Amino acid sequence: MITKRIIPCLDVRNGKVVKGVNFKGVRDVADPVEMAAFYNESGADELVFYDITASVEGRKLFSDVLKDVASQIFIPLTVGGGINDLDDFDRVLKCGADKVSVNSGAIKNPEIIEQGAKKYGDQCVVLSMDIKKVGNSYHLFTKGGQEDTGIDALKWTVEGVERGAGELVVNSIDTDGVKQGFDLELLDEIAARVKVPIIASGGAGKKEDFAELFKHKGIDAGLAASIFHFRELEIRDLKEYLRNQGVEVRI
Repeated sequence: MITKRIIPCLDVRNGKVVKGVNFKGVRDVADPVEMAAFYNESGADELVFYDITASVEGRKLFSDVLKDVASQIFIPLTVGGGINDLDDFDRVLKCGADKVSVNSGAIKNPEIIEQGAKKYGDQCVVLSMDIKKVGNSYHLFTKGGQEDTGIDALKWTVEGVERGAGELVVNSIDTDGVKQGFDLELLDEIAARVKVPIIASGGAGKKEDFAELFKHKGIDAGLAASIFHFRELEIRDLKEYLRNQGVEVRI
C-alpha cells in the first residue's frame, strides 16, 4: 500500500507566512524559518514553500528566505512562485529545493514543463494549479486566484502530465480556507484523467477531512496551512488517527 503524505504549506509574502480565505483577506501569520523548523520536527512528510506574490509582482522568488527555510529541514521541499524558465529552476534547486512547482509560468510558457523534466527529471517538476468552478466547467486562475484564464483546468491537467509533470498540486479556490473539506468532486475528475501523484489542497478543517480524502482513488497527499499553522490539528495526532482508520502513513 502506498504511504499517504501530510504536507504543510508556507504561503510567503514579504518574508512572512500568510493565510487567507478563498485566496482573499491574506494576513501575516508567522516567520517561515521558524515554521519550517517546527514542521520538520512535527512529523510532516514534506514541506511546500510558495512565494505567493512573485508572479503578480513580476519578480524573482526570495532566495534568501528560501535558503534559510531549506537549512532548517530534512524533509523534501517543494518551492514555487515566479518560476518562468530553467534559470529559475536552477536557482531554487541551488537554494535547497528538492522539487520545483510551476503554475503561472507554465501557463504562459508550457514548454517549461518539458524543459524542466528533461533537465532535472519528471520527479522534480510539480504542476500546481489554482482552480475554480465557473458554471459547469473548471477554470485555471492566475495572479493569486484573481484572474480567470478561461483555460479548461481538466484539459490542462492532462497536458501538463503529458509534457512531463511528475506530480500535481490541485488548489481549489472554492474550498480554500473554508475548512469544510477538500474539493472531492474536482479531485475525482482529475484523478480519473492522470496517473501521477496528486496532492490535494484547500479545505482541510479537521482530521476527518483527511480520512475522507484518502478514500478517493489517486490521491496521494493532503496539503494544508491554517489548521497546522494555528495548531488546530497536530500532524502526529492526525497521523495516529489516520493509521487507526486504516490509512497507511509514516509515523
